[in-house]
Formats: sequence, C-alpha cells, structure tokens
Amino acid sequence: MLNLNQITIPSTNLEKAIKFYQKLGLHLIVDSRPRYARFECKKGDATLSLHKVDTIKEGEGVIVYFEIEKLDEYVNRLVAVGITFEELPKDQVWLWREARLKDTDGNQLILYHAEKNRKNPPWRIN
Repeated sequence: MLNLNQITIPSTNLEKAIKFYQKLGLHLIVDSRPRYARFECKKGDATLSLHKVDTIKEGEGVIVYFEIEKLDEYVNRLVAVGITFEELPKDQVWLWREARLKDTDGNQLILYHAEKNRKNPPWRIN
C-alpha cells in the first residue's frame, strides 16, 4: 500500500525559496544548504523538499497542491506579507475553490479547499 511521503521540487536559489516557503507557513525541518531543505506542513504527514539545481527545465514543470481549510483568509494573510498571486481564490467547475501562485523558481502552487470533493466528487468511479 502506497503512502505519499514527500515531494521534491527544484530550486535555483535555495535561500530565496526557503524564505518563500516559510512565508507560506511551512516549517523547515532539514537545512542542508546550499543543496537541500525539507519542510513539513502543520497538518498531515507529507513533507516538501527543495533540491538545488543549476537550471529549471522549461515547460509545465511541477504543480503542487496545498489544501487550506480557510482558503480566503489564508490568501489574504499571504497577500498582506507580500506574496503575489496569479489568481485569487475562485470556485472551479471541479468543485474546488482555488488560488494560484508561483514560487521563486516558477513552480506552480495551488492553494485550495475541496472538502468532500477532494476525494469524492460526484463523478468518482467505484
């Protein structure tokens, strides 16, 4: 049986990226600068790590979703501390409320709230 442990994303500037993810509210638990850092969320067991790379590959790249219970309040707090969003919270046709932003390396982050629709949308197959 699989369980998601962590996601590792590339970063060309670990210093900037660490500060960014700390502003998002992640807690730094491994600091192996200049090549690696790992964070944990305040809720759940999965971790997110950053790995130093020389260049970021072109194209879609990494997309990371963070579920937030009080999404609008959380986004407002982040905006107040200088985090820029590409898209503020809005309801999506797939029944999630989402806000979109990019990290310091251009990786796509989606903050969302889905409640039961996260794993059990009306179109879920059995």
